Amino acid sequence: MTRPSSRPGTLYGIGVGPGSPDLITVRAASTLRKTRIVLAASSSKNDYSTAYAIARPYLPEDARIVRLAFPMTRDRETLARAWEENARTAAALLESGEDAAFLTLGDPLIYSTFGYLMRTVAALYPRIPIAVIPGVTSFQAAAAATRTVLCENGENFLLLSGVRDEARLRDDLRRADNAAILKAYKTLPVIQSALEGAGEDKASLFVSRLGLEGELIVPADSAPESPNYLSLILATKKNRV
Repeated sequence: MTRPSSRPGTLYGIGVGPGSPDLITVRAASTLRKTRIVLAASSSKNDYSTAYAIARPYLPEDARIVRLAFPMTRDRETLARAWEENARTAAALLESGEDAAFLTLGDPLIYSTFGYLMRTVAALYPRIPIAVIPGVTSFQAAAAATRTVLCENGENFLLLSGVRDEARLRDDLRRADNAAILKAYKTLPVIQSALEGAGEDKASLFVSRLGLEGELIVPADSAPESPNYLSLILATKKNRV
């Protein structure tokens, strides 16, 4: 989608779903077909983008792929510099009048790199319009694949990051009727211990690479020692009435 150069293009944050290309929404597919600049986040050590691979069937043949590298670190200064650089790269493209789509797995506003880019662009380049197209999340897809009810009646549902200390994670799981734990790979032993300490009233499933080659669905206590980074755990109430 091209506009006069005096008017900047729109930055789209597009969730491409959990893995299967057929789980991309109609709105996302329609936007991708008209967008010729694609921003794909990649590790500073790896330029492969799973989100781009999922979205590829919907993109124009002449789509230009611009990879935005981000460092795998928690150092705030390093991260801030990286996102300012990424924002400048995106803004230079958008100021030409072209729209650009930033692709994310799942939903753009749930544990996504897009949130950092969105805030940085909004702060540094307020005239650039930003739109978000939601996507099917990994935990929704995992629940559907395993026929797991995430919440019903008066139950609550808690979304957790696996990158938490064991005590906090265990306490959160005790308070939640049901939960999904994302990023369940680097700290899997901690998560398994927290699940065990949270009580015996929950059934826990480990789901990895859902809809992709190497898909794995097993009880959480049977998960592999070195899981793929596209892994999560569903912990839900047993013995529902």
